[in-house]
Amino acid sequence: MTSEDTQPASSKLWGGRFSGETDALVDQFNASIDFDRRLYREDIAGSIAHARMLARRGIISEGDRDAIVEGLTRIREEIDAGTFEFRLDREDIHLNIEAVLTERVGDAGRRLHTGRSRNDQVATDTRLFTRAACDETAALLRGLRSALIDLAEREAETVIPGYTHLQRAQPILLAHHLLAYEAMFTRDTERFIQARARANVLPLGAGALAGVTYPIDRESVAEELGFDSVSENSLDAVSDRDFIFDYQSAAALTAVHLSRLAEEIILWCSAEFGFARLDDRYSTGSSIMPQKKNPDVAELARGKSARVIGNLVQTLTMLKGQPLAYNKDNQEDKESLFDSVDTILITLRVVTAMLPTMTFDGERGRTAAVANFALATDIADYLAKKGVPFREAHEAVGALVARCEREGRTFEDLTLEDYREAHPAFDRDVLAIDLDAALAARDVPGGTAPARVTDAREAARARLQREG
Repeated sequence: MTSEDTQPASSKLWGGRFSGETDALVDQFNASIDFDRRLYREDIAGSIAHARMLARRGIISEGDRDAIVEGLTRIREEIDAGTFEFRLDREDIHLNIEAVLTERVGDAGRRLHTGRSRNDQVATDTRLFTRAACDETAALLRGLRSALIDLAEREAETVIPGYTHLQRAQPILLAHHLLAYEAMFTRDTERFIQARARANVLPLGAGALAGVTYPIDRESVAEELGFDSVSENSLDAVSDRDFIFDYQSAAALTAVHLSRLAEEIILWCSAEFGFARLDDRYSTGSSIMPQKKNPDVAELARGKSARVIGNLVQTLTMLKGQPLAYNKDNQEDKESLFDSVDTILITLRVVTAMLPTMTFDGERGRTAAVANFALATDIADYLAKKGVPFREAHEAVGALVARCEREGRTFEDLTLEDYREAHPAFDRDVLAIDLDAALAARDVPGGTAPARVTDAREAARARLQREG
């Protein structure tokens, strides 16, 4: 093995105990710098707050503090500019930054790691990242909810069939359908807010696992970094990844809701449904079939949900067999977290941009809303309101539907005599049951009556405005 294949252990920042060499393949396997470099801002912010606290407590000098802060600020600017050299042999973002800092400011850089470990350092970095991701995801969810509310207002009079088992069931307002998704995404927003609160606890000061022997001031570091509190147990602080699960779980459920919405958009835009049309900017064509207009954005939104769900499972599986406290396994928490964040953010942005460009065929929606005997429940309710037991009414209307199917007729073709043959309680006013009457009849909180949907839309917008 040549010198190019190995790295002297003594060149590592942790290499004092080692006399042998680290195999180059182990360096490659062990390193996380290819992905955790994106934590550089969080790492530098945490280090600056730590250095300032050490100086306030007299653990390092003010001169050391100033050299550290100046050096870290310059490193951050270089990383921002893309001129900083990351090295694989320095393993991770922490050692890459600390090694360069020490090269530039000497002993001051070597004193930065006083009173902390990479274990509490990485936990702090990842919490800062997750906190920011929760904020950004919640903000984008609010944007999506606003787009749904706007679309519900624009399409206030549009009617479509409501479905169960993907069979036409009862007519509903399209706005009512859209606001159902707004309600789902409202709960998703709440989950990210809750995840943020649980992530916003400072682990720095826990050391490797047992706390540190220096008179540190954890509360002042928490205040500078915007944490609500400090961790209460050092073992838990360095080994806990619950806050990542919280983000991943909220993200997975958001992805499921996005996937369901995407699936309905795909169906609505198909020739078989024909309720909606996508703008060319959010569609693609076929390389062989000139007539095709494919809903690729919606399909990708549906497909990417699998990545986010898989990332949650990966993170749960990673931790399930670990004893306390920190284990190297936890290096594997970041790639899946980063992927979930990136996937959710881009999906929220593109779906939010796509929704306002959609157009709807109101006439086709109204026609489909009453097809396949979708007013059958209203006719059964008519009998029940006249004192007929609902099960008896259900049976009578079911027989009426069967007769219409045999004779190739619809409810609109029936005469009063036809109705009375099914049940004597039918009277002339049954002929007034139509689409608009069916919608208006559902005038209960949460129902699809136009006035109720308007109230729900205004309540959703007011709720969104209160959230800021």
